[in-house]
Amino acid sequence: MSCQLLHRIDPDLNMARFYRVELIHDLFGQVIVERRWGRIGSQGQHRSASYPSTSSAEGEASALVRAKERRGYRAAG
Repeated sequence: MSCQLLHRIDPDLNMARFYRVELIHDLFGQVIVERRWGRIGSQGQHRSASYPSTSSAEGEASALVRAKERRGYRAAG
């Protein structure tokens, strides 16, 4: 997984949200999990965390995606 984009759209609640999780390798050998979320069409907010290995970063990213899917987010596209 390098980038996962999720949407949650509910016109009855005037809800149009996105959630993006991306894995990025930095220059120091760390793997960064960057999360970005907000209303579709906006820049949104973001948070990053670094991990020493790709496997630990992928595990964290997968857990974040599963948590959002339980809340009603679905893969965009």
